[in-house]
Amino acid sequence: MDQMNFGDLLYTEMQPLAERLRPRTLEEFVGQKHLLGPGKVLRKMIESDQISSMIFWSPPGSGKTSLARIIASHTKASFIDFSAVTSGIKEIRQVMQQAEENRRYGEQTIVFVDEIHRFNKAQQDAFLPFVEKGSIILIGATTENPSFEINGALLSRCKVFVLHALGTEELVEILQRALRDPRGFGNQKIEMEPDMPELIANFANGDARAALSTLEMVILNGEIDGENGGAVRVSRETLEQCISKKSLLYDKKGEEHYNLISALHKSMRNSDPDAAVYWLARMLEAGEDPLYVARRIVRFASEDVGLADPQALPQAVAAYQACHYLGMPECNVHLTQAVVYLSLAPKSNALYVAYGEAREDAQTQLAEPVPLVIRNGVTQLMRDEKYGEGYQYAHDTEEKLTNMQCLPDSLLGREYYRPAGQGQEAAYKDRLEKIKEWKKSK
Repeated sequence: MDQMNFGDLLYTEMQPLAERLRPRTLEEFVGQKHLLGPGKVLRKMIESDQISSMIFWSPPGSGKTSLARIIASHTKASFIDFSAVTSGIKEIRQVMQQAEENRRYGEQTIVFVDEIHRFNKAQQDAFLPFVEKGSIILIGATTENPSFEINGALLSRCKVFVLHALGTEELVEILQRALRDPRGFGNQKIEMEPDMPELIANFANGDARAALSTLEMVILNGEIDGENGGAVRVSRETLEQCISKKSLLYDKKGEEHYNLISALHKSMRNSDPDAAVYWLARMLEAGEDPLYVARRIVRFASEDVGLADPQALPQAVAAYQACHYLGMPECNVHLTQAVVYLSLAPKSNALYVAYGEAREDAQTQLAEPVPLVIRNGVTQLMRDEKYGEGYQYAHDTEEKLTNMQCLPDSLLGREYYRPAGQGQEAAYKDRLEKIKEWKKSK
C-alpha cells in the first residue's frame, strides 16, 4: 500500500504543471464569468445537476477540459475522456457499450470528446442514437466554429457554450496560484521580479496551458541559491531564453502596444519602408498577434493609399490570409511584403475623408427619405406611390451617364470624394471632373 501511494505521488509530481494545477471545483476555476458567474446559465445547470449534451467552443487553453471534468465530478457521473485525434468508430462503439452498461446500473455517463471537430461525419453520427436516448451526456470541445465543423443533427441536440480566451489578469491569477499551491511550487521558495507573471501572461495570449508551461520551464531553468535555503531565482534573462524573446515583451493592451502600431502606421504613411519594417519586427518579435498587425495593414491600404493604388488593398488582404494560414514565424515575410508595398505606394486619404464627411452629415442632418426616383418599385402599391418613376437606366445611354438626382434635396451638390490626384487616382480625378462637367451641361 505504501509503495502504491509513493508511486501515485511520483506520478503526480511527474505530470506537467498545467495538469497538476487543473481546477477541481467551480471555485478554483478561473474565467468564463459570463457562463459561471452567480446566477449564470451554465453554473445553474451544474449546481442543479441538470446537465444536458453541450459543445464548448473556445481558443486553446481557456478551460474546456477542466470544466468538463468539474461537471463530471459535481454530478457524480462516470466520466470518459475521449480524444478525436486518436479514436475511431471502433473506439466509439466500445465507449457507447460501456455507457449502456452504466445506464443499466443507474449511473450516468459523461463522454467528453476533445477536438470533436476532427471526427468525420460518420464518426459524429455514431454518437447520435446514444445522445437521443440519453445513454450518454456528450460534452464536445472544439477550437473551430461548430456551425461548420459539427454535423447539424448532432449540433441540434447540443447546447453550444462559447468560452472566451483568458485575459491577462485571469492568467496572472492562475500563475500566482501555481506559485502558492503545493500542487505547483507552493513548497518551494521562488524568487522572481514582480512583473514576471504578467510578462508570461502576455506572452501566453489567453492560453492558460501555455502560461503554466512557460512558468514551469522558467522555474526549472532558474538558478538554485544554496545560501538561501535552496531558493530558485528566476532572472529576466532566463525568462527571455525560455520564451525565445528578447526584452521586447510589452503589454498588448497597454500604451506601448498603441505606440508601436502608431509608429508602424505613420512610417508607412511617410513612405519610409525601413522604419516601417523595423516597427513591424519590434511588434512581431515581442509576441504581437500577426493577425492584429495584418488587420491594421488592411485598414491602412484604404485609409492612406486608397485609389491612388487599387492593388494596395488586395496586397494587404493577401497578407492577412497568409498570416491566417501560416501563423508565426512563417508569415513575417508576408507582412513585410505588404508593409514595404504600402510604404512605397502613392498616398491618398480621399476615401477616408469622404466617408468622414458623409458620416458627419448622416449623423447630424435631417434623415431625409430616399428620393422616389431611385427607390425600387417591386410591388404595384409601390409603383402607384411613384416608386422608381422617372428612373433613368445609365446603360441605355450612349455616355452611360444620366443627370438623375440621387442625393436628398438638402444635400444636393454636396461633394464627399475629392481625389488627391496621386498615382492612379489622377485618372479617377480626371474621370470624375469630366462626369461632373457633363452633368452640368445637361
